[in-house]
Amino acid sequence: MKLILPIDVIDLLKPRLPADVEAVWADADGNLKGGDASDAEIYFNGFYLKQSVLHRVLEAAPNLRWQHTPSAGVDHILKSTKFLERQIILTNSAGVYAIPIAEFVMMLILNRAKQFPALRTRQAQRHWHQEIGFTFQELVDATLLIIGAGSIGQAIADRASAFGMRVWGSRSRPDPLPAFERVVGRDEWRSVLPEADYVVVATPLTTDTIGMIDEAAFRSMRSTAYFINIARGAVVNEPALLTALKEGWIAGAGLDTFSTEPLPAESSFWSLPNVVISPHCSGFSPQNDRRLVELFLDNLTRYRQGQPLKNVVDRQVGY
Repeated sequence: MKLILPIDVIDLLKPRLPADVEAVWADADGNLKGGDASDAEIYFNGFYLKQSVLHRVLEAAPNLRWQHTPSAGVDHILKSTKFLERQIILTNSAGVYAIPIAEFVMMLILNRAKQFPALRTRQAQRHWHQEIGFTFQELVDATLLIIGAGSIGQAIADRASAFGMRVWGSRSRPDPLPAFERVVGRDEWRSVLPEADYVVVATPLTTDTIGMIDEAAFRSMRSTAYFINIARGAVVNEPALLTALKEGWIAGAGLDTFSTEPLPAESSFWSLPNVVISPHCSGFSPQNDRRLVELFLDNLTRYRQGQPLKNVVDRQVGY
């Protein structure tokens, strides 16, 4: 059995491959090293996969049966007609980044509740202003709405509920979930927006979710609500968000992702005092590569034994 594997994780992956497996290593540009890929069955693509690289590998490996991607989102792969023309099983890395992203979200929530930016400002001014404490908020009984209660949303809920927050979520199947007080259907989140103190977007980017957080959504939120996006920028109507932040429809936002990345220097988001911007890094962690390799090796064992794979992507729904 032959595999095409990413050089990114060669140090972790190579020592743990089965002895009867042959590996061809691919770099970020799709250059293949170590053998002929024409008979490869499995492709574990590298980080930040470009369409040109994907197409280059697909052409070099006409017998691929399974592709694994290190990302949770797969919209960049499902845009490829060359991929869609092939009957290749696609698995993603959902769950790998849930811990660091959930911790990052809690940091943003606490940053808002405890007025950390104001504390830093007063520290820089050498100003002992104890009265600032009267502006602090507790998280106990605050309502958190998580739009997209998948692996990341559930990890956020676990941590938020430990703080005593009232956690609500939305997902395609509104079955009860641990740590969630309430779960509504995929199209019902709008009805509970007016009751949320914090709104976190954690839904995949699909044709159905592009621009779904629109002007109507922001207008229905509380003026004290705090909005967090750790999903994809295109899920949000950014002009509407910008207006909401400038005109006080909502209190503020923590934004880890944007429709255009890197965020252009001329973007108005940079200068807003009620916004925290991070460069799409909420999922970064030194533990990610280990979890990623564990997931792939588990699936490799399943593949070799003819068992169902974990994290198989449904091409029709986009995740």
